[in-house]
Amino acid sequence: MNFDFSEDQKQLKDQARRFLENKSSSKAVRRILETPEPFDRELWKGLAEMGFLGTVIPEEYGGLGAGYLELCVIAEELGRSVAAVPFSSTVYLTAEFLLAAGSEAQKQKYLPRIAAGEMIGAFAYAEGVGNASARNVHTSVSGGKLSGVKLPVLDGDVADIAIVAVKAGKGLSLYIVELDAPGIARTVLETIDPTRSQAKIEFTSAAAELLGAEGAGEEIIERVLDRAAVLTAFEQLGGADRALEMARDYALGRMAFGRPIGSFQAIKHILADMYVSATLARSNCYYGAWALSTEAGELPQAAATARVSATQAYQHCSKNNIQVHGGMGFTWEFDCHLYYRRSNLLALTLGSLSQWEDTLIDRLAKRNAA
Repeated sequence: MNFDFSEDQKQLKDQARRFLENKSSSKAVRRILETPEPFDRELWKGLAEMGFLGTVIPEEYGGLGAGYLELCVIAEELGRSVAAVPFSSTVYLTAEFLLAAGSEAQKQKYLPRIAAGEMIGAFAYAEGVGNASARNVHTSVSGGKLSGVKLPVLDGDVADIAIVAVKAGKGLSLYIVELDAPGIARTVLETIDPTRSQAKIEFTSAAAELLGAEGAGEEIIERVLDRAAVLTAFEQLGGADRALEMARDYALGRMAFGRPIGSFQAIKHILADMYVSATLARSNCYYGAWALSTEAGELPQAAATARVSATQAYQHCSKNNIQVHGGMGFTWEFDCHLYYRRSNLLALTLGSLSQWEDTLIDRLAKRNAA
């Protein structure tokens, strides 16, 4: 595979970086972290005005009608700026579920509002401790009324609609639930990264509308999660690269015994390991981007590979960024903790690292056996 982004896509990346450096500075992220605000509403509005929320939504539904490569470069810059917005829940998941399985009426109803920034979405799959899976779903539906408990739901406290996984007669099914309806109670959960909130959602005979065919939920979820895994990996890549840059810049500017600490062998080795980790993640993310944009049959393996590699890189780089900063790296005043928090939250988004490692092993084994 010989892959790179086009000049237009690189220009879009530069445009996104300039926009986010202005609108999602560390000061703006800290404002969300230090106040009761659940997300940056001004940034959300700006992302809608830039068209980023509707990047892959077709024009007939109010989007830009661009491709997944454009969304990948935007995702990377969102990760670099640790943007405090429910972008992944709404764009990588909710919009993708609607595009993959929604009826024409459902697409017309919800996608234009998502593209315009008027609607936030969430995906309610997990039901407690452990990795979410079809066999762990107990939420039920009867007569169009849904009952059960979902937690944690990323951005569930601020979402307007949720795509809910339900155990139905023919297997796992998906339902759309408008979260301002009767029979719904939401509780905000404490997380390591309060700039991306999570919630417990309790459904008690809440009105729900079937999304896609009954019993087809597991197949749809796998397809959407593979796409979301590539996009989330690009967010993690952006964060890992920024953590590496912060560590490098500090090592070059911090003096000890009359020399920059970056000249000491121990610091050189830490930075070199961070660079190798981030570079390997970039290679695997590009593989995922290629597979996603071309609908290649390799997408399941590529998505899992990108997800595993980017998760490892972000956690490694964010942790060692603190180490390079020394005692100052553990303080509230330095920005290291913003990336460490986000790396740990994203490590559990869409499933844990160990779950994706197992998925990758299974998919490679199936490919080799074919």
